[in-house]
Amino acid sequence: GAALLTSDQGFEELEKPIPYLVLVIDELADLMMLSSREVEESISRLAAMARAVGIHLILATQRPSVDVITGIIKANLPCRIAFKVASKVDSRTIIDCNGAEQLLGNGDMLFIPPGTSRLTRIHGAYLSEKEAHDIVEHLRKQGRPTYDDSVLTFNQQATDAQGNPIDPTLQDSLYHDAVRVVVTEGRASTSLLQRRLSIGYGRAAKLIDLMFQNGLVGPADGSKPREVLVGLDYLERLKSE
Repeated sequence: GAALLTSDQGFEELEKPIPYLVLVIDELADLMMLSSREVEESISRLAAMARAVGIHLILATQRPSVDVITGIIKANLPCRIAFKVASKVDSRTIIDCNGAEQLLGNGDMLFIPPGTSRLTRIHGAYLSEKEAHDIVEHLRKQGRPTYDDSVLTFNQQATDAQGNPIDPTLQDSLYHDAVRVVVTEGRASTSLLQRRLSIGYGRAAKLIDLMFQNGLVGPADGSKPREVLVGLDYLERLKSE
């Protein structure tokens, strides 16, 4: 005869429970500008399958354009929230319809729940700075943090803003000159390199990408110049190379 399997049969009991994981990306645009294809693939896989095993994903961006919130990423995110945006185009990029451009700000938002396309207008509660500190302090008391030092190691095989592999050994002949410019000025931007080195936008952008991969400048921050992460002492090391 046929035997019925209980829900516990065929599964090994875990020695210790696996915790829920919440992955938060505070500014998606920075990642998409650095390596759009790899980021899009990773986010799509996480959004499609990870929640079934207790891994949850929260993405945020202040630049809701189609090159940041791509169709593939959006299709795998069942729940979306739009705060006040500048235009109808931005609203449609997030929630597929107009409306977010007319919100009042200060926590006013449009929410798409999972499993439906019907919008719900909700308002976020005000959270003071003291309350935020109290919550963080409570979380700190729950256990010691575990840091992954590998995130501080720059991947020399990363990709540029167009998703193309960057080989640091094939650096531009103007690379050292470009480094001297940004370190001396204390800021890094393509327009600065274009003016000081008399080069085109494409070459200047590649030089900035190379400096980012080598850990000399920080990530892009919208239209603002990038932060320079090394001091004038780094120029002395360049002279010896």
